[in-house]
Amino acid sequence: MNKSKQPGKNTLISPVSASFDAAKMSVALSDGRTISVPLAWYPRLQGATRAQLENYELSPCGLHWEELDEDISVDGLLAGRGDETKLGKARRYLEI
Repeated sequence: MNKSKQPGKNTLISPVSASFDAAKMSVALSDGRTISVPLAWYPRLQGATRAQLENYELSPCGLHWEELDEDISVDGLLAGRGDETKLGKARRYLEI
């Protein structure tokens, strides 16, 4: 879990909202930051319709798309990790 580094604080950084454009996803975080990542990092999201993208659920640790079978953690976003599944790894390999 991702916790703030401020002394005396043990606050979980969680997603507040997500927005999308043709090339990226931006996630607003509870600590005031916004993280933007390319949709190409997440093949299931890249191939989704606008309605599917916007049909996500927030949890304290990340985002979930039931219909797309996709879960993205705040820790993964902050670490710069894309899709770690076989599908994502295969796609990155083919792009090299």
